[in-house]
Amino acid sequence: MQTQTDIQTPFNIDEINRLMRERRSVFPKQFSGKIIPREIIEQILENANWAPNHGKTEPWRFVVFTGEGLKELARFQSELYKQITPADQFDQKKFDKLANKPLMASHVIAIGMSRQVSEKIPEIEEIEAVACAVQNIYLTATAYGVGGYWGSGGVTYREEAKDFFGLDPQDKLLGFFYLGYPEKTPKAGTRGDIKDKVVWVEE
Repeated sequence: MQTQTDIQTPFNIDEINRLMRERRSVFPKQFSGKIIPREIIEQILENANWAPNHGKTEPWRFVVFTGEGLKELARFQSELYKQITPADQFDQKKFDKLANKPLMASHVIAIGMSRQVSEKIPEIEEIEAVACAVQNIYLTATAYGVGGYWGSGGVTYREEAKDFFGLDPQDKLLGFFYLGYPEKTPKAGTRGDIKDKVVWVEE
């Protein structure tokens, strides 16, 4: 019987396996405040661009905020929340969170899905392709010792937010990826047994 160590591959499988298992969601309050070099962000985005996608549509769209741009994002999303929320439903804590959260990060990447004009590819498959791109962001960030997480709160699913991020009405805003160096090493993760989630059909 062939063992895993007998399998020939041009890649370091042990390192790839370790990378996937050590990926964690690291939240802005856990960032150290250190700024990530631009070349690392560019590599993260380049790897995101190599995600699989049906029909070669490459539907992912990214807007990167850093420096003063973080203040612009914070201002936009907090003010939009205030504009679209009835006075009796307005939550000051939520407003303050939207106004301050981006400022905790080194970079924030707005994640968009650009809908194919012909709509030949089902929309769900375009969204799935963007999710694959985000996983590439996660893994590349982990490889560089950068923390991050994909958040979908705030103004994410608001039609009124699309124009700010260069998205058309038929497109989707799918959230924000917050990036920063972790102040502490993330805790080890856990997963349930894969055997409980897989059915093999062999006969």
